[in-house]
Amino acid sequence: MRADIHPTYSTVLFHDTNADVYFLIGSTIQSSQTREYEGETYPYVTLDISSASHPFYTGEQRQASNEGRVASFNKRFARFNRGGSKAAE
Repeated sequence: MRADIHPTYSTVLFHDTNADVYFLIGSTIQSSQTREYEGETYPYVTLDISSASHPFYTGEQRQASNEGRVASFNKRFARFNRGGSKAAE
């Protein structure tokens, strides 16, 4: 292995601001911010979404936006189903 080409690997504090959850994870990400957590100071990175707030992991679905997408899709492509083709059914 060549020296001085690898990034520094350290423990980083990630904060999911949507769910207000903190994660301590080993990472090579560089951060100019630091935050104290459980008596130690760590590099600090904020996240908009993580496994604590993502609908796939939490089991929560956002039906309102999905229904809107289906209606938009049907409106856009309704003209292709007018022929009464068996393949479209």
